[in-house]
This record gives sequence, structure tokens and C-alpha cells, in this order.
Amino acid sequence: MPFTKLGLNPELLRAVADKGYHAPTPIQAQAIPAVLAGRDVLAGAQTGTGKTAGFVLPILQRLGAPSGTVPRALVLVPTRELAAQVADSARAYGKHVRLRTFQVFGGVNINPQIATLRTGCDLLVATPGRLLDLAQQRAVDLGHVEILVLDEADRMLDMGFIPDIKRVLKLLPARRQNLLFSATYSDEIRALAERLLHDPLSIQVAPRNAPIELVEQCAYRVPKEHKRHLLAHLIRENDWRQVLVFTRTKHGANRLAQQLEGAGITAAAIHGNKSQSARVRALEAFKQGEIRALVATEVAARGLDIKELPHVVNYELPNVPEDYVHRIGRTGRAGRAGEAISLVSEDERSLLRDVERLLRRAIPVVPNPAFPIVETAHHAASPRAAEHGKPRPAARTAGAPASHARGAARGGKSVLHSHATRSRRQRSR
Repeated sequence: MPFTKLGLNPELLRAVADKGYHAPTPIQAQAIPAVLAGRDVLAGAQTGTGKTAGFVLPILQRLGAPSGTVPRALVLVPTRELAAQVADSARAYGKHVRLRTFQVFGGVNINPQIATLRTGCDLLVATPGRLLDLAQQRAVDLGHVEILVLDEADRMLDMGFIPDIKRVLKLLPARRQNLLFSATYSDEIRALAERLLHDPLSIQVAPRNAPIELVEQCAYRVPKEHKRHLLAHLIRENDWRQVLVFTRTKHGANRLAQQLEGAGITAAAIHGNKSQSARVRALEAFKQGEIRALVATEVAARGLDIKELPHVVNYELPNVPEDYVHRIGRTGRAGRAGEAISLVSEDERSLLRDVERLLRRAIPVVPNPAFPIVETAHHAASPRAAEHGKPRPAARTAGAPASHARGAARGGKSVLHSHATRSRRQRSR
């Protein structure tokens, strides 16, 4: 089915053609007519399948021409990066109409946002916290919103966001169109979402919580203290030029980025404590190939659209299994293949089982390669090392006997130790 069959006006069809799109994705084919008809929608589709166009295109058509200065459509998103991405898409799709799109989020000066909102806005994309700040300062009037979108609705409606969402809802007209889009829904979140909707059309174009089939998944079982060495080995040996690495904590992201830099691999960290300008610089350097590894927390699991990203690594598995789907969804986008690797320590086995239960499939565990344990100069000079009165060896190999490690230190070379025995044990489990 071509886009011309969906009921979109010529200006929007022209913008779609400008982007090189000819046929809608399944989520777009079902969502666009429903939104145009004014229906409330609860839509689930795999990440990277075009959900944004599925709600942006019909919203632009429903808004018609600019009217007044206050927003008439509101898109709530969980992260700054996703806010920027959705707003950019809306401006691209609306390039041949005169509607005004603007995004607001925290981490940057609020005053320029206030000034821009005063000039007029039809479609507003926002993170909840900054939107509430603007409302409190009477810088934005939400009393004329006709269409509300919760993008990445599972995260927007989890317990951490519910108080802010409820506060925003009180500022909106009672009668409005509600659209919820996400790649994943737990039964509890789905039940909560349906209470916010009126006679919703439920759209599910793929198995619930299923990752993109084009993503090849595998896992390595590795001690926690050896993870960074295995990761550095995989990046070097496979000549990965671009890899997105997920950690659970901001401190862990900073530490791993420093450790990779110490191992000679260009890296940067991106997380909620970083300023917006620092996040933008790191992401742009990653996209341009100036750094090989971008180490991120969950902030990057939603809203980072990196063209042809080949590799995603779960350095630490997420505590919430649905986040795994969003993480690996950063690769395998727009019909391109990708690879997702998880480094699983002993204490993460239960988290791996949770992910496999969600996916309803096993993630294959592959044998570990032989990889060197290389201590950086920073590590070797640490106070803990100094307590022992002698420097640590420059390099040894994971699993190698102590005598091999001593030999490596004397000879200045890494001794590669076979993991065949351990691999056989892993395969037998």
C-alpha cells in the first residue's frame, strides 16, 4: 500500500517523498488512518519501525493551519534526545506546511525556551519536568491541547513518571485525543494506559516486547572484573568502528569510558548528569566516527537514532527486562542488520533469565575468546597497588595460570590462554 492511500494531504505526501519513503510500515499503515479519524490509539510496535511518523503525520494534518500562539498538540517523551528527535521529524514532515514545532527539555537554560514559546507553537514536544517548570512560570498554556501523545509510553507511565504525568493531565482539557506509542508494554502498564484512553483502538503489529528480528543476539559469561578487558578485546579484534555500550549507572558509564580510553579505544560517556551540550557533542562525535565507543545509561535506549549502528553491547544487563528490547533496538533499524552482545557475570544470571522469559526465547551463550587482561597505567599506580610495594603486571590473560602471568610480566607480552575447557562447561549447562 502506498502512502497516497492513507488519506494524507499533498503537502505531507510531498514531505514523505522528499525523505525517500514510498510505502508505509505496518504501524504507519494502521495508525495513520486511525489518528486521522480522531480515534484514541494504543499502539505497540518494535523500535525502529516508524512509530514517530505514525503519529506525527496525522497530527500535522489534523492541526491544519496555525491558530493562535498556544500549542494544540503535545508530545510527552522521557528523554531530551527523544524530544529533539521527534521535533526534528515533525519539522521535516511539516516542511511544506506552516505549522510551528518546538521542543522543551531540561539541562539547558529555560529563558530561550520561554522566549520561543511566546512567538507561537502548534506542536510542542516536551519532557515532563521541564514542561511543568514552564507551566509553573506561566510560560506555556496547555488549556487548548487537542491531541496528547505519550511516546515510549511504558517508560512515561512507569512509577517514576506517573506523578508528573498526572500533574500534566490536570493542565489539559478533559476532551482530547490520546495516543500512546511504545515498543513494549507490561500487562500492568497496558491496563493503566487503557484507563486513560476512551474507546481506544489497540494496534499491535508484532509480537509484544519482541526485538527486531534482524538483530543477532548472543551472550558471553564473564567475571565482572574481566568485562572491560573482554569488551576492549572484542572492539579491537573485530575492528568495531562504532559500538554503543550500556551500563546501569552514570558512575559506571564514566568509569568504563575512562578505562576504554586507557586501553587505547576512543570513548565518551552519555547520561543524565551530563550537560545537554556535552551529550550533544558526544553523540555527534560518535555519529561522525570520531569516537568508537559511546558508553550510555538508559537515557540512550530511548530516542537515539543512529544510522546503520552495527553493534550494541549490554556491558551490564538492565534491571527491567523491557529495557533490553529498547537497548538492542538502537541497532537493526530500518531493515538493516545489527548485532547485540551481552556480557553476563555470575550475579546477572537471573537478569538474563528475565530477558529470555520476556522474549520467549533463549539468548545463545557463545564461548569466550582468549583475551588479555591489560592493566592501565592509572590502575597500576592506584593506592591499592602501591600498598603491595610492587607494580602490577602489565598484562596477563583471563584464566591463565599464575606462572603464565608471571612469564608475561617478565617478557612484556600477553600470554593467550585457551578457554576450551570452560567453554565446554558453559555449553553443557
